Amino acid sequence: MDKTRSRAGRRARKKRRKKQEHVSKVTLTHEAQFVYLRRWLKERGFTSQSLIPVNFHDTGRGLMATHHIKANGKVISLPENCLLTTSTVLRSYMGDYIKRWHPPISPLLALCCFLIAERHRGDASDWSPYINILPKSYTCPVYFPRDITDLLPSSLQKTALEQKERFQELYSSSIMFFHSLQPLFSQPVEKLFTIHALRWAWCSINTRTVYMEHAHSNYLSREKDIYALAPYLDLLNHCPKVQVEAGFNKQTRCYEIRTVQGCKKFQQTFISYGPHDNHRLLLEYGFVAPENPNSVVYVELGTLKLCLDEKDKQLAQKLFHLKENNFLRNLTFGLDGPSWRLMTALRLLSLKPEQYCSWKSVLLGAAVSQDREEWCINSALKLCNDLTDDNVKALVRLSRLKQGSDLSRLEQLSVVESLRREEKRILEHTREVLQNLQRQ
Repeated sequence: MDKTRSRAGRRARKKRRKKQEHVSKVTLTHEAQFVYLRRWLKERGFTSQSLIPVNFHDTGRGLMATHHIKANGKVISLPENCLLTTSTVLRSYMGDYIKRWHPPISPLLALCCFLIAERHRGDASDWSPYINILPKSYTCPVYFPRDITDLLPSSLQKTALEQKERFQELYSSSIMFFHSLQPLFSQPVEKLFTIHALRWAWCSINTRTVYMEHAHSNYLSREKDIYALAPYLDLLNHCPKVQVEAGFNKQTRCYEIRTVQGCKKFQQTFISYGPHDNHRLLLEYGFVAPENPNSVVYVELGTLKLCLDEKDKQLAQKLFHLKENNFLRNLTFGLDGPSWRLMTALRLLSLKPEQYCSWKSVLLGAAVSQDREEWCINSALKLCNDLTDDNVKALVRLSRLKQGSDLSRLEQLSVVESLRREEKRILEHTREVLQNLQRQ
């Protein structure tokens, strides 16, 4: 091959790659809100320039490394003075009101009230450079209207509705405390501490705080005080394949994150929130991780009933044993097919009357007869097909709802669509695994 042509080809490819990378990310460093944030953080002791804010086409806002970070290297070190915790709240103008209130409010509610109040104060707030970059709304299910919640897989739909109920209870039980704060504001507190304001603050804390244990305060309830809002650090996005070490360093008095793998220069720097599946990520953080190795598709009892023989005289006893031994929860399909728990539950349900006496050994992993094993594989395939049909119907409904929707609804629908497409991919893998087992 002509060496000159080869070098020219390499240069052209390199140029194209650089152009694509430039298009895929836009630096936010010079935007006013980030200039103010960096200036504010510098005043509080954070001077690092190793990470800069960038808008990435696939993940949105994130942080990009300005130099190569070695394996086990420090990603970020945020001084304690930059962290917003319950200690911050108790030292503030709101502290005396919290200390006087009985029974004591939770650490979570204390932080929520402070965020709402500081947002209301606008530029007069000491925390305004941080509050101004917080999202105005979130794509967590607690924000979803009922028609979008109905598009979630049944297991997540149930959990999302329970979460909404808990949030509603938090608001209802906090109204009297909100009224006790009236002397702090010229505006009626019912116009400030609305359910919408509390939802925003609650999601800001739920999605953005880092885990940090604090000593118990007698002025707060006995609930664990484990929250710390970490400006700038909370711009780091999650990647399930990344390993990090994170925590508060008592010697340096900084919250520090170290990366196990390292990070290349000009690449997005990721952290991991833990080995969460996409249901947990959507419920708690409002996003879905593409190709998440921890993700599964859940098989609920309502779906499992497709494989039950109502004429089976031992069915009630079988279901009782499964429930007593915790085999009716966390039944799943993954990229490698049906889980051991799901196949074990199916094996017990498959037992003929003359085999029923061996139910204990089946729960411990014992094999059953060849014809029962075939029944289990066929039943698992039946469940997989049913969940696939449900997924297809949900995606069709999603497509219809997206037409004419405003930006807020589109964002909510898009995150549900991402979840459904990820589950579709898992179910396709499962079907292949089960069909191979059938042939064997």
